[in-house]
Amino acid sequence: MAEDPDSRFGLLGRKLGHSWSPRIHKMLGSTPYALFEREPEEVKDFIRHGRWQGLNVTIPYKVNAFALADEVSERAQRIGTANTLVKRCDDSIYADNSDVGGFAWMLKRFCKRHWGANGAQLLSHLPVVVLGSGGASQAVQTALEEFGASVSVISRHSDDSYDTLDARHADARLLINTTPVGMYPSCPTSPLSNTKLAKLTHLRGVIDIVYNPTRTGLCLQAERLGIPFESGLAMLVAQAALSSELFLSTTHSQETVEVIERELRNSMTNICLIGMPGVGKTSTGTLLAHELHRPFIDLDAAFKIKEDASAADFISAHGEAVFRDAESQILADYASKSGLVISCGGGVVVRKDNYNLLHQNGLIVMLDRPVEQLSTRDRPLSQSKGLIQLAEERMNLYRSWADTIIACTGSPSGDAHAISDFLKTQTI
Repeated sequence: MAEDPDSRFGLLGRKLGHSWSPRIHKMLGSTPYALFEREPEEVKDFIRHGRWQGLNVTIPYKVNAFALADEVSERAQRIGTANTLVKRCDDSIYADNSDVGGFAWMLKRFCKRHWGANGAQLLSHLPVVVLGSGGASQAVQTALEEFGASVSVISRHSDDSYDTLDARHADARLLINTTPVGMYPSCPTSPLSNTKLAKLTHLRGVIDIVYNPTRTGLCLQAERLGIPFESGLAMLVAQAALSSELFLSTTHSQETVEVIERELRNSMTNICLIGMPGVGKTSTGTLLAHELHRPFIDLDAAFKIKEDASAADFISAHGEAVFRDAESQILADYASKSGLVISCGGGVVVRKDNYNLLHQNGLIVMLDRPVEQLSTRDRPLSQSKGLIQLAEERMNLYRSWADTIIACTGSPSGDAHAISDFLKTQTI
């Protein structure tokens, strides 16, 4: 987003790249909202003399924002950083830290949704482990302390480290990640190994404040263990709403926050098409992407561009195993992005790890057509193994991976409409 010098509101940082903040604040009414990229030597003059009314501040300038303010909130004072600045009528600057309130909002809802209890009551004296000791961790710790939780902070640079996590904190009921590990594009990675998380047998919840991807590596691990989990999109929207309240001297309802969160989640979620070779994933995906106004990615076409060979020719030359390795690398790149329609190759399900790549940001849709209606043209595995054998090998995998199964209607346009109609009924 180009910087508008007349913008009353905005986000201050050094390298902002893509940010959801302008879209969120547009829905909140705090507009016009711009991205203000400034070098360190420019920050003081911009904060003290810039033509802004309200600012959100991100790394690396949260300490600057706190230090340059004329008055700071109690929460900001406790943490020593600020992410929200408001310029008053007399040009004095008020600083707050809405990350604390944003996390508190998400935590209260998490408790109600997953534990069926009031967060303030349930969290009192509850053993909670926080991964990371940076600025985000400070905000999370402050919120937890306000709830009366018993907080332990895990850091690579302290005695209470990841190596001793399961030995020292086997009684932990809630685990919260405040590190950037697992954030796009380095996803789906996790700050903990599968073994380490599984040893925390008393966990009743996992929260990751990373919001992109929508299911971080840590969330995927929790899901496999049957532990309730949530990533940080709600915190992002809630802290923006609290900032907007200060900007506009108004209030935003919980319903407003949840509507914005839902719209963002739906727009971020990839629609991933799987199914047998020849079922119509490419033709259906092309039409679906057009209908939804989303970019379309055909993984077979992407493979051909990268490897300068079709899947059929590559398999003939190098074998299926080498092809699957290359296919997974391309899938990892595109599946980590957001808001796409992705048509997968028919054999994507034969690699177990590909599920996490699709599931981290995606709604997986299986297109289902009777085997006798499928074509084997230009499909070497369909020709060599036969469709019946391929179906026997893969059909259960397709069905177990799918979030929904769409029976083919007889035409790509009909299949695209069927998927679109299904999406209208869902909160992704």
